[in-house]
Amino acid sequence: MMTQLGMARNNEISNEMKIVSDKEKTDVNNLLKKISQGRIVIPASKLHKNLSPIGIGEGLSVKINANIGSSPDKADINHELEKLRICIDAKADTVMDLSTGGDIDAIRREIIKNSNIPVGTVPVYQAACTVDDVVELDEKDFINGIKKHIEDGVDFITIHAGLLRNSIPFIKKRMMGVVSRGGALILKWMIHHNKENPLYENFNDILDMAKRYDVTLSLGDGLRPGCLKDATDKAQISELKVIGDLTLKAWKKDVQVMVEGPGHIPLHQIEKNIRLEKEICHGAPFYVLGPIVTDIAPGYDHITSAIGGCLAAYYGANFLCYVTQAEHLGLPNVEEVKEGVIASRIAAHAADVARGLDGAIDWDNKMSRARSELDWKKMLELSINPGLARDIRERCKDADEEVCSMCGRFCSIKTSKCAINEN
Repeated sequence: MMTQLGMARNNEISNEMKIVSDKEKTDVNNLLKKISQGRIVIPASKLHKNLSPIGIGEGLSVKINANIGSSPDKADINHELEKLRICIDAKADTVMDLSTGGDIDAIRREIIKNSNIPVGTVPVYQAACTVDDVVELDEKDFINGIKKHIEDGVDFITIHAGLLRNSIPFIKKRMMGVVSRGGALILKWMIHHNKENPLYENFNDILDMAKRYDVTLSLGDGLRPGCLKDATDKAQISELKVIGDLTLKAWKKDVQVMVEGPGHIPLHQIEKNIRLEKEICHGAPFYVLGPIVTDIAPGYDHITSAIGGCLAAYYGANFLCYVTQAEHLGLPNVEEVKEGVIASRIAAHAADVARGLDGAIDWDNKMSRARSELDWKKMLELSINPGLARDIRERCKDADEEVCSMCGRFCSIKTSKCAINEN
């Protein structure tokens, strides 16, 4: 069976391409061309049967990922399925199961079974959970862990194959070192065994496994900066160059690739980061965590990341990983998951409007029309979170049903319309 990339290169239009073309309102032949170039991916495992496929990449709407998953302190399948439901209801485009507690296999399989949106994982997390210390794993354990996730039907996997031993001197100069969980685990294993990254050394085997079921590789940024001071440093760029080479290797085997990016980045460095990824990684779709634009806002990092995500998407990032209020503090609850998705969706939509994506501004124009007509029912329906908007409206409603309590009888819309009509 061919992958989406293989079919596109063979000038074959898949059912998934047709669905994505319809969703994005774009010409299917243009979509096929960009998939063949590696600039768009359709993460759709051949084993994920109830999937409604999406496209990620150049010229498409910016997509949102939501991370869910258990921890050793809270490992309840039903709780994870509730978070999945919330993500889907809030219109996340994908979810990643990052479980590290409980029956991880069962949680993953239930999430895939119950999800009609693409599901991603980071297999090294589970591999590390099987031992007291990651150094107890051998190379086969890493590869077998990836194989298990692929055969369960995940649509994309993060692998930290770009972190090599020659980056260690750069890491030592950092303030925060390695903040990626997967990157830190790989780093510790390499230093202990005095060996190269096992995911890099076995990359061809990983490609063969991914190709079999058309699993998209998300090449992880194990050296993403964890604070503004480490942003765009030699460690980060050294890994990005390796990922650029790995991207070409994957494409040679018709394996779809996304590239993961920072991280903590000040506003003035975001454009440079997007440009570097697109140049070094040959236009592959860019998947960014945030980026978080200031380090001082624990409890509000859904906002700091939405600010950075909007700017990153405007400059060409294709896929935003949400950040919740619990970032840097703890595991997010269901409500924080929902708010994280919505914050990222606002960022993505604002970027789509600014980029001039066909039809993006139509939603805003409909809202503006409803506001100009003081059509509160329509305004609430069009809100990105109708429930919250409705609750606030009910709480703050003026005695005059047409206006709000902010302006009351001084409503600017009513006042200006009356003035114009009298003229």
